[in-house]
Amino acid sequence: MNEKLKQVSKFLSYILRHHPESIGLTLDNNGWADLDELVNLSLKDGRKITKELVFETVTQNDKKRFALNDDNTKIRAVQGHSLEVDLELEEQIPPEKLFHGTATRFLDSILEKGLIPSGRQYVHLSSDLETAVNVGKRHGKPVVLEIKAGLMLDEGYKFYLSQNKVWLTNNVPEKYIDVIKTRD
Repeated sequence: MNEKLKQVSKFLSYILRHHPESIGLTLDNNGWADLDELVNLSLKDGRKITKELVFETVTQNDKKRFALNDDNTKIRAVQGHSLEVDLELEEQIPPEKLFHGTATRFLDSILEKGLIPSGRQYVHLSSDLETAVNVGKRHGKPVVLEIKAGLMLDEGYKFYLSQNKVWLTNNVPEKYIDVIKTRD
């Protein structure tokens, strides 16, 4: 993804996940924003964003962070919200083990308190080790946590799978967490 699309992606993440009000945008209960309104308010805010640029960002984003509705008139972030939105996700049965990448500086707190959403709606988990390592690298020296998702499910915890294949849950108590040694 080129630099312009990265900037648009970051802007869309900020607006659609956290602060739509910063440009005067309103999201519906399911996190959808009217695309024309988003473009117009972005232009008024000094951003050179067009519908075509939004479409290109949505289709070329390797993490598939955004979705358009069937007639391409609305857009939303598919996970990562700090806002309360109903993404209309159904409970899913996760794999026995999931992974969470973080930085080593957060490890002591996590092992004491477990994983909490930290200002987001859900804790984000991945189904593969490589993704977790890459997420951890974004925050500093990475460490990967193996989550006993099957056991959590057996004990009543709920899991959801976002449109872009990120596993979501409300929290992960420390008893379900094992630290994995990585080479990074």
